[in-house]
Amino acid sequence: MVEFDAPVFSRRIAMRRRETDSICFNETPASLESVPVAVLATDQPARVSFPPHVHTSGQLIYAISGVMLVRSDAGSWVVPTGRAVWVPGGVRHEIEMASDTQMRTVYVAPNARAGLPSACKVIRVTPLLRELIVTAASIEADHRHGARERRIFELLLDEIEIAAPLLLHVPMPRHPALARLCRELIAEPCGDVTLDHWATRAEMNPRTFARAFQRETGMTHGAWCRHTRLLLSLQRLASGMSILDVALEHGYESPSAFSAMFRKALGVAPSDYFR
Repeated sequence: MVEFDAPVFSRRIAMRRRETDSICFNETPASLESVPVAVLATDQPARVSFPPHVHTSGQLIYAISGVMLVRSDAGSWVVPTGRAVWVPGGVRHEIEMASDTQMRTVYVAPNARAGLPSACKVIRVTPLLRELIVTAASIEADHRHGARERRIFELLLDEIEIAAPLLLHVPMPRHPALARLCRELIAEPCGDVTLDHWATRAEMNPRTFARAFQRETGMTHGAWCRHTRLLLSLQRLASGMSILDVALEHGYESPSAFSAMFRKALGVAPSDYFR
């Protein structure tokens, strides 16, 4: 157990990452003994993974930038910029960086709030919640007990408590060949996603592949690819990228094809979504 101090703790994590490509991050910040919230800020390169582990504290796992894969017994999720996964204390989980990621982990003390979610869920990180996380991560160890800082922690808990679960998420398969193909699509959304191509890559016949994929994810292969590309496109649209560029980057032949898919899934055109 170590005293929580974001810069020092980040350096320790960086030192450990140089020793091994796969580190197990099991520590819960000791500062949770005196305040309800602690935030760890680290920058993780692509393909770094945190093997299965458990915390006594609850966690909000959030990427300021980049894409993460989070897995637990309750499910597996693709988590791009603007999304976060809540993991209650005591839940075994693992994390993999699908790209270079600015990771922010919010630790919440056990029994900090009776109304905090009791199960894993994906949420959208609102602008208010994002700024609260960034601000909490910057609070110096000596200032954690100030009145302002405690209000920040309490408001951060309020936002986690009221966050509605997102239905727009995609599960990750556990089968090694299927998971590899899914990770490749996440890294390169414009890749070939035809069923025959993926089945050949997985060394399965198309029917066997389709059944295995649905069994692993609860979705058809086509639906999974469409939803994954849609989810990944949101961060690009939010950053101001044109609909044409987003469509081409995510494997669509034209912006009209992308817009039609977007409208069918979310009920509005891409140009209207963030309004």
